[in-house]
Amino acid sequence: MKLFDSHCHLNDTVYAKDMDEVFIRASAAGVLGIMIVGIDSPTSAQAVSLARTYAKGDAVCVASVGVHPHDASACTEKILDTLTDLAKNSWVKAWGETGLDFNRMFSPRKDQEHWFVKQLEAADRLDLPLIFHERDSSGRFLEILNAHYGGTGRSGVIHCFSGDRKEMDRYLNLGLHIGVTGIVTIESRGRELRELAVHIPADRLLVETDAPYLTPAPEKNQFRRNEPAFVRSVLMKLAQIRNEDPEALAKTVWDNTCRLFNLPQE
Repeated sequence: MKLFDSHCHLNDTVYAKDMDEVFIRASAAGVLGIMIVGIDSPTSAQAVSLARTYAKGDAVCVASVGVHPHDASACTEKILDTLTDLAKNSWVKAWGETGLDFNRMFSPRKDQEHWFVKQLEAADRLDLPLIFHERDSSGRFLEILNAHYGGTGRSGVIHCFSGDRKEMDRYLNLGLHIGVTGIVTIESRGRELRELAVHIPADRLLVETDAPYLTPAPEKNQFRRNEPAFVRSVLMKLAQIRNEDPEALAKTVWDNTCRLFNLPQE
């Protein structure tokens, strides 16, 4: 079974001491594809460096660049120019993580919205798919997407989807993919996601860890830090609830991820 972790943050400092071992464990678990996601200028540069270092043999390791909504207040035109230049690197296959987060409000709403639109425009100029973050935006995220994204044919993924059926259908109607994390394995917290997961079209489904966050069960009982090897548990839970063969589902998800990020499927 060949797996692709479509969203992780191996550029987080928690991996500084055992990065080689993290990749070894991923490979042993069949995780041969990893997307390392940037959330600001430094982590985006680190993502590219890691992709360059660890894309060896059969391993597919790629990067994204972007500014997370939490960091929007610190964004500037200069930072956006830096990310744009970085995105021209051959290891960069997506723009993001970008979007809106009105839950914790680490950045003011006006800053989040302004730099979200600017990043949509940058990704469009570079012809890159997008990795989206949305939390508690009360429909504003979809409004911006429809205004600046609808009808463009641009591809993207709703990372760590946690919305309802109506939201999911709207994302799907925009042509977006749905990223499922380890939340789907958690008994209480993942109940609604498990109910929705059976309705995600097979060709729009991605799996991800969001490592070092959102450790799935049963690993959650043993490890506080998530890592790409654990995306296998996400895939297995999805196969169970969708009543699909795990190997066939893994192949479908691998192909979906490669198609989204414009990678060879074999």
